[in-house]
Amino acid sequence: MASKVQASDHVSYKSITSKGLLNFMWKYRALYLISLPGIIYFFIFKYVPLFGSVIAFQDYNIFQGIMGSKWVGLEHFQRMFAHYDFLNILKNTLLIGLYDLVLGFPAPIVLALLLNELRVVLYKRVLQTVVYMPHFLSWVIVSGIAIGILSPSTGIVNHLISWLGYDPIYFLGEESYIRSVLIGSGIWRDSGYGTIIYLAALAGINPDLYEAAEVDGASRWRQTISITLPSLMPTIMILFLLHIGKFLDFGFERVYVFLNPLNINNGEILDTYIYKAGLQGQQYSYTTAIGLFKSVVGLMLIVIGNFLSKKTTGESLY
Repeated sequence: MASKVQASDHVSYKSITSKGLLNFMWKYRALYLISLPGIIYFFIFKYVPLFGSVIAFQDYNIFQGIMGSKWVGLEHFQRMFAHYDFLNILKNTLLIGLYDLVLGFPAPIVLALLLNELRVVLYKRVLQTVVYMPHFLSWVIVSGIAIGILSPSTGIVNHLISWLGYDPIYFLGEESYIRSVLIGSGIWRDSGYGTIIYLAALAGINPDLYEAAEVDGASRWRQTISITLPSLMPTIMILFLLHIGKFLDFGFERVYVFLNPLNINNGEILDTYIYKAGLQGQQYSYTTAIGLFKSVVGLMLIVIGNFLSKKTTGESLY
């Protein structure tokens, strides 16, 4: 008898919860309707293609399709790690991703803090517009600008080096400089646009905190350390977790436009190798295996980073 009562209570609670959820969704139906195009986009272009990852375990043939292609198991993953140049390509990807994390990720934070200190509103707005603009340039244009600036014969950087009494440097013709060029061009292009979220977070900090700190005699530097950065920490941690999730996805177009036979040894990354082997070499299953490997590593980094962030700062993605 008691078990029947408990079961009926459970059903009743479940029906009430379901009814409450439906009422909640109906109450905010306008918001759900607005979000519907985004949900459809992610479902079609992000989730549906995941089913195509099965070809990483097949000898995929475009004429036979997924259902007719031969199943080969982990053969492509074994081939990936046995490739003579794979470890070097993976090392390049890891190093460039690490440099971008150490140098590129803090750049928008520093720039946002500097912009926030400007008191002349008109000057601040103009400067914000100037630093935002490079983000809207394609990587082809960015590479053209960088190649022109770094040219050993006409580039302004080498003119300055020659003026100081040193020999010109062919930055894109020496493999030791390609990683610096990639990171530097990325910081110039995207750091300004990345400040938008941080400036919005800075605008939400209670000004009474700064007034109280001034009364206590705190300098601007002390206010930044004790008030601004702690207030920004939740935003920084969320964006950091999102950043490490795409640690191996540095971007094909960002690298390919800078590569040439002289710097490819230090500049080739997984994305450019996938393009060459997959699209040019038509090795679809092999490159899908590489892409799946990247995705698994990214997922592991997010899970580990989210766990550590939750334990240390209390902030997390989920």
